[in-house]
Amino acid sequence: MKISFSSLLALCLLLISPTGFAVDKSKLEDQSQIPSNTHKISKTQYFIPPSDAELQNNAFGELVRRGEAIFVNTKALAPLYVGNEMNCVNCHIDRGRLANSSPMWAAYPMYPAYRKKNNKVNTYAERLQGCFTFSMNGSPPPADSEVILALTAYSYWLSTGAPVGKALPGRGFDEPPPPKGGYDIARGKVVYEKQCQICHGSNGEGQKVGATYVFPPLWGKNSYNWGAGMHRINTAAGFIQHNMPLGRGETLTDVESWDVAAFINMHERPQDPRLIDGDIEKTRKRFHADDGVNLYGTVVDGVLIGKGVK
Repeated sequence: MKISFSSLLALCLLLISPTGFAVDKSKLEDQSQIPSNTHKISKTQYFIPPSDAELQNNAFGELVRRGEAIFVNTKALAPLYVGNEMNCVNCHIDRGRLANSSPMWAAYPMYPAYRKKNNKVNTYAERLQGCFTFSMNGSPPPADSEVILALTAYSYWLSTGAPVGKALPGRGFDEPPPPKGGYDIARGKVVYEKQCQICHGSNGEGQKVGATYVFPPLWGKNSYNWGAGMHRINTAAGFIQHNMPLGRGETLTDVESWDVAAFINMHERPQDPRLIDGDIEKTRKRFHADDGVNLYGTVVDGVLIGKGVK
């Protein structure tokens, strides 16, 4: 059965719509956070965030609603800090509520947190700043800005009743095991054309209605950069398997998820903002060599990956 673009658009909107401190980018590179629960469980066991009706009509409620609005329409409401066409909700589906889509109710209670990769304790504000730097290919809002305060308030409210410091089921992407024979980019291209292209375009350019993107770009100048956690094939495979195709998550096999993630992440995207001396190899060794499975700084079909696009 063929699904029309208008039907998919309606589904997307239903799922995602709501009614200067200096920052050292090298301190923000660890996008993996804390390991997620690795066992798939029933959705009935996931934490349930508060409903919209439970939010009070006071100053706090207004800040939470502002945070939700920024979360869903980040590009439009925080344009100074977003350098591509991404919104928070693109990676954190259902307004940051959906389990296995890095929900905010599971992230907020884990901070402050020590990150081995950058060897420092990170605040939740720093975690958000990292998203703007890498996933949004932009610049980090100041920690005391309205953007960070509102997003923090929204995350805090979503985690109402959640235990502090406990890794809740569904907090990450629950990555599938890698294929025994390795991932295959050619197979991934076939999966993309069958399952992803209708929404994200034949060239990963995404889909727009007017000036607004309703399906995000997956590569190219308007997508996440080479420093974003989603550039890791293993991370993207987990996200894809749980959440894609939109509305039909957990229908792709482990192999299909890895293959299509590899296909997506072999394409160029904005440069890693931590680029060292303009040298891809230096940057690969410092930031990518031990950062999961990724293609940055490698050669695929005779082409060096990681040159970046503007």
